[in-house]
Amino acid sequence: MSRVCVFFGTGYEEIEALTVVDILRRQKIDTQMVSVTGEMTVTGSHQISVQMDCLIEDVDFGTVDVLVLPGGMPGTKNLEACDLLMEQVDAFAAAGKTVCAICAAPSILGHRGLLKGKKAIAYPGFEEELTGAEVTYEPAVRDGNIITGRGMGCAIDFGLMILEYLEDKEAGDAMAEKIIYTR
Repeated sequence: MSRVCVFFGTGYEEIEALTVVDILRRQKIDTQMVSVTGEMTVTGSHQISVQMDCLIEDVDFGTVDVLVLPGGMPGTKNLEACDLLMEQVDAFAAAGKTVCAICAAPSILGHRGLLKGKKAIAYPGFEEELTGAEVTYEPAVRDGNIITGRGMGCAIDFGLMILEYLEDKEAGDAMAEKIIYTR
């Protein structure tokens, strides 16, 4: 069974983070909400506080298949400032393991040189931060082991793309139907 970690820094975009968690948990995929703040409750960019499953220091990254970085401000900057998370993002990318980012968070991947020669998308105005990427304007895009999404309004497409990557298109289509979502 696949294991996914969604990382939360203070100021994360609530819908982007929780939509992914919701879609994957509905599919019974082991999905952990992980705090990078040192606290078990993390407050989003719209002052919604959510209880986490664990702290980043407690994650056994050897058992994780997918890393997910939600956007939001200053959530994206707070994720990028977390050295342990950045070490794991680099290690996952180098090993060909899956790294996902939405909204402003794909800029983190661009800053780390992980988008060179790959299709990617980010929130409008962050395209310049996608260093080396072939920028697209789809709601979500997958290129190899990297999945990126455009923003809050694209969170369902992003979550479904992660689900399809972990399982298959049929699972994504079935989930879209189950949640009454038209692609």
